Amino acid sequence: MADREHKGLVARWLEGKERSEDYARSTLPTNRWQLFWDIMKGRFGRLMLVNLLTLITFIPLILVIFWRYMVLMAQDVMGPYGSGLGVGYPVIPDIVGTPMMAEWIAVQNDLFFFALFIVGGLIAAVGISGGMYIIRNLIWTEGIFVANDFVRGIRRNFWNVAEAVFLFTLTLFVAQTMDNLADWLIAMDTAPGWMLVSKIIGYVLVVLMGLISLWMISLGVNYKQGPWALFRNAVVMAVGTFPQTVFFAVLAFIPIALMLTGVGFLIAIGMIVMLLFGLSYMMLVWMDYSQWAFDKFVNPNIGVKTGRGLYSRDPKEDKAGSASEGESSAAVREYRRMILAQGKSKLVSRPIKPLDDGLEVYQLPESFSRDDLRRLRESKEAIDEDAKAYVEEHKDDEQYVEYNRQFEELERALGDEDKKKKKLKKAPKMLNKR
Repeated sequence: MADREHKGLVARWLEGKERSEDYARSTLPTNRWQLFWDIMKGRFGRLMLVNLLTLITFIPLILVIFWRYMVLMAQDVMGPYGSGLGVGYPVIPDIVGTPMMAEWIAVQNDLFFFALFIVGGLIAAVGISGGMYIIRNLIWTEGIFVANDFVRGIRRNFWNVAEAVFLFTLTLFVAQTMDNLADWLIAMDTAPGWMLVSKIIGYVLVVLMGLISLWMISLGVNYKQGPWALFRNAVVMAVGTFPQTVFFAVLAFIPIALMLTGVGFLIAIGMIVMLLFGLSYMMLVWMDYSQWAFDKFVNPNIGVKTGRGLYSRDPKEDKAGSASEGESSAAVREYRRMILAQGKSKLVSRPIKPLDDGLEVYQLPESFSRDDLRRLRESKEAIDEDAKAYVEEHKDDEQYVEYNRQFEELERALGDEDKKKKKLKKAPKMLNKR
């Protein structure tokens, strides 16, 4: 065996992994975990650009959150329930220390700010719809132009994403109002026992609606469906995959969790991550997981190829639920349908005797008799018999057997695909692929 050429560090760095002798196609991603890291490493620049475009649409929501925080900080210092200290001096005996004063002000403030959260969320839905569309295309390993695809994603997915965001922010508004009212009634000593239970129910509803909203977004980006079908299918997916959904939702929202820890350096790390690639990371984690769920529970039932963006190491594993290289291309499937429609090629599917055996058709003279016609007919019959004998002799040759076998498999596979589509004519609207 010849010795390998030892190259320097700079040469290896310039050439890259793709030209090294150790490079193999088996290094391509074959599962969703590998695909996630492959996108993070190979498309990090685009993830940062998507994060920037999405973050711009979150500015109104961030301003509302900051405004509420500043108002609460100011009221903590200046409010009349501050026992007359500092700017709260002089003491106003009628209201200072009144237990329900702070709770009632919280009710009024949050009615205003959480209503603004709904508006800010709808504006943020613009960026989410565009960003999710780009992330989906990255997972499918399709070519993207960030700016163009961002706008295209907004046009295609905004209403589905807006529905999900609106339901979540509305649930948050109701839950926060219930929480504040319960605190106010408890402070007045007039609250029944179930008010505390209502607070817990509100928190649970926010969590559940958050998970359902995440599924609504990913379903809306992948499938065409109406508002009710979108919500119904999201509930089914959230309940049916509840443990995995909770795990990946927590994994996706790690950057936000860092900012909510209250620890200084963790907050700084979370803010840096959010500014650079946090939103893209969250969308990538969730969309990557949801693609796995769709491949497992949805796509096989509707006759759609699974594993888009993944590489199959064994090209023979080309069944309905697999995703071999090139099989997910609609152009390839259409080309094969065209081949099937044209039928088998007679020049390829069976042997054809070459015209170099000396057999010729008898040529009639200018003045011919019945005997000349007989000889002409016999010459044609001889050529025909010779051709049939050649076909019979070579019909089992490998090239013809292989061609006919492949054509029959293609015909059978496309026929099975058509049968599946006929069975699914009455399927839910979510099963219409985008």
